[in-house]
Amino acid sequence: MKHWKRFLTEEDGVGVVEIILILVVLIALVAIFKSRLTALVQRVFQTIDSSAGRI
Repeated sequence: MKHWKRFLTEEDGVGVVEIILILVVLIALVAIFKSRLTALVQRVFQTIDSSAGRI
């Protein structure tokens, strides 16, 4: 029980600010590369569709 109490009160974990910064960077990357990501996903699904027809 003592270990759980110490674990819950420990402050060495990742803070909210760090999580928000990571999310902002990820959203910015998605916004920057949106057209490339969309084209990639479309190509992947086209390949899946064409391969599924051969089975």
